[in-house]
Amino acid sequence: MIKQLDDVQIQFNSNELWVLNLALAVVMFGVALGISVSDFKRLLKQPKIVLVGLLSQFVALPLLTFLIIICIKPQPSIALGMMMVAACPGGNISNFMTHLANGNTALSVSLTAFGTLMAIVITPINFQLYGNLYQPTAEILKSVQLQPFQLVKLVLLILGIPLVLGMFLRHKNKALADRLSKLLKPISILVFAAIVVIAFTNNLEVFNNYIHYVLLIGIAHNLLAILLGFFIAKGFRLTFRDQKTIAIETGIQNSGLGLLLIFTFFSGLGGMAIMAAFWGIWHIVSGLLLAFFWSYKPSKATAV
Repeated sequence: MIKQLDDVQIQFNSNELWVLNLALAVVMFGVALGISVSDFKRLLKQPKIVLVGLLSQFVALPLLTFLIIICIKPQPSIALGMMMVAACPGGNISNFMTHLANGNTALSVSLTAFGTLMAIVITPINFQLYGNLYQPTAEILKSVQLQPFQLVKLVLLILGIPLVLGMFLRHKNKALADRLSKLLKPISILVFAAIVVIAFTNNLEVFNNYIHYVLLIGIAHNLLAILLGFFIAKGFRLTFRDQKTIAIETGIQNSGLGLLLIFTFFSGLGGMAIMAAFWGIWHIVSGLLLAFFWSYKPSKATAV
């Protein structure tokens, strides 16, 4: 049965894909309404934190994912799903989780913004690089004939343009941006959740038959990502607040973007879609559990 996983296609029609595109763009626009140019300036004044955050998320996590794949040798489509998730920028809910964990919320928001901007180029590069380095996944990429420019273009449309428009509106009218942000965030998240539920319902048999193949891999991958972010930040002697923040930023990935790319370019390839969908559910569970744990744990000072 596991051999058949690479041939499984998740049912997701063009109308659902269009709505998913729109929902992700609206989510990003809503997040951008709370971001200003000063957030980027603040980061540039703290180059050490910027570099550690980027190192953990865009260098260390994809590399760790590749090493895990080399060690456990999962089905090619599952491996490609892991690579897709690892190549995506941090998820938008990381800001909420960081706040709940008594982390550095301003840093989280700034890293989300900066990471999203960087992801327009780095996400396609990381995915192509590691996807082609591992022979089984390279074969899938050959059969799909994925064009890097198409990947960049879609990430730019879904992340880049809404980010710029949201920041521009905040710059021009902060009061309106604040009102819109409060309205758009819950609506867009509800729409996105509804799409996921509909997709899950339409493919219930597929998930029942194959979810156990990604269950342990997904949990372990996510926990290792969180630990990676925490210990990299600790190794660079950041404060405990910043260690928590970078751990959450590294462990909470934008799996919604990953699913969109999978449905757009890979026609919902079974192992990829199931892996990304499970990540999208599990990282919320693990992130909330960790945030609640840290919310009751007193902060400790660590030299920067």
